[in-house]
Amino acid sequence: MSTIAEARRGYDEGLREFMLNMYNHTAAGLAVSGVVAWLTFSTGLLFAMAGAIWLFALAPLGMILWYSFAGRNWAYEKLRNFYYAFTAVMGVGLAPIFAVYTGASITQVFFITAATFAGASLWGYTTKRDLTGFGHFLFMGLIGIIIASIVNLFMASSALMFTISILGVFIFTGLTAWDTQNAKQIYLNHGGDPRYGVQFAISLYLNFINLFQMLLSLLGNRE
Repeated sequence: MSTIAEARRGYDEGLREFMLNMYNHTAAGLAVSGVVAWLTFSTGLLFAMAGAIWLFALAPLGMILWYSFAGRNWAYEKLRNFYYAFTAVMGVGLAPIFAVYTGASITQVFFITAATFAGASLWGYTTKRDLTGFGHFLFMGLIGIIIASIVNLFMASSALMFTISILGVFIFTGLTAWDTQNAKQIYLNHGGDPRYGVQFAISLYLNFINLFQMLLSLLGNRE
């Protein structure tokens, strides 16, 4: 019995360390993006770049596509360096929110996002329900709102944007729970390779950023 208890204790400690590493990377990536976004705005670089800001808004998409095709087998150091470079580029692309929304509403929505994200992640970690089918449904919904967002670039419909934002809140909240459960399952099946921690940090980071943007469009006060 003592051997089983020791093994269980070792598993719990290893899982706790693995999840903490994942959350630490997620938080650090969000901090990098926040600092870069604020500096880009406050130093006037945002306005100096003019139309070039679109390059930084679109560059993360290219980086994620590159990672999706090539990054799964990267060594830990390369994966970690990519992640923080990615969050820095994302920060430049996020800088316009400081020009559009008031600082108070950005802060308020950030804390709302953090609370929603934490609740969803905690549920994904603790629930006994298998979220696999739920995750696939959410992924199809994600594709739908991406297509709708592209269409709305040309339509500029406020009603469609409102609908996208509402659906986006539910989708990215659900994906946070799904990714958290997947991370726990990966540890159970494959152990605590630190690469997995960074890989899931990328997913959780994107969930947080997209959830924040959706909530900001719904709740934010414009300048």
